[in-house]
Amino acid sequence: MQTFNDKLISVVLPVFNEEAGIDQTLAALKTYVAARPEHYELIFVDDGSTDRTAELIRQGMQNDPALKLIRFSRNFGHQLAISAGIRYASGDAVVVMDGDLQDPPNVIPLMLEKWQQGYAVVYGKRRAREGETWFKKATASLFYRTLRMITTIEIPVDTGDFRLMDRQVVNVLKKMNETDPFVRGMVSWVGFKQTAVLYDRQERLAGQSKYPLRKMLNLAMNGITSFSKVPLVIGTWLSGLFLLMFLVTLIVSLASQSGTAGIISALFLCSSFILLAIGLIGSYVGRIFDSSRGRPLYIVAETAGFAQSQIKYSSMSAVQ
Repeated sequence: MQTFNDKLISVVLPVFNEEAGIDQTLAALKTYVAARPEHYELIFVDDGSTDRTAELIRQGMQNDPALKLIRFSRNFGHQLAISAGIRYASGDAVVVMDGDLQDPPNVIPLMLEKWQQGYAVVYGKRRAREGETWFKKATASLFYRTLRMITTIEIPVDTGDFRLMDRQVVNVLKKMNETDPFVRGMVSWVGFKQTAVLYDRQERLAGQSKYPLRKMLNLAMNGITSFSKVPLVIGTWLSGLFLLMFLVTLIVSLASQSGTAGIISALFLCSSFILLAIGLIGSYVGRIFDSSRGRPLYIVAETAGFAQSQIKYSSMSAVQ
């Protein structure tokens, strides 16, 4: 009978241009694995880095069979890098964490304890976010709470992709070939028994954040359009309000004999919201268009450290 310490834990780490800090990450993870009784595989997914990230990972792989590498042909995005790592993972449980040590490895044993208690998903919930601006913290808080209000599934607030997932959950995720995946939402949608562990997110030790405002907005839009239909009906909800505003403006303008300025202002206001509604509909149509093309979700240019059976399976999965 397999004991808990005999279990294999896969750690998936998406990385992109992390040359400045990857050696620190490798050293920290190797130290962590050496001190733990479980078996580990550390899967780095290089999301099309243009620096020496992949080369430094290959150097770290020498004489360390736990280290594995997946290298994309170009940058396909953080969420697809996570998806690829999950497909290649062989562990009884899979941990997803960032490759910049902002998610500290010493939280993993807390997740393993919860997993041993019977939880299929254990996600890291942030108590503090060191080294991040007030703007990023405020917008992230607003996004998670808005998403929670407009979706029909329970997506935990103040969480990222740092989490442990049981093999049962991973097998379901591998069947979900979404063009623009929102992994933390997908994990919530899958269900099973889930819980949180609290931790303090660390400041990045080296390099720069790979999530500027543009990527944060794209991730937010993917999350909303993946798990909520509310934006599609915003236009219907607001149409009555706009009609009322227009009538009030019209009456006021006629009564005060102030000309057509008020009416024109109302028309501009209504037009802006109409265009907003069309744009939101376009976002959903765009997702349908992307899915209909049938292109590969990502292209793997190179793998290293994997068994042949893993490479064969995952290469087929990459073109689904």
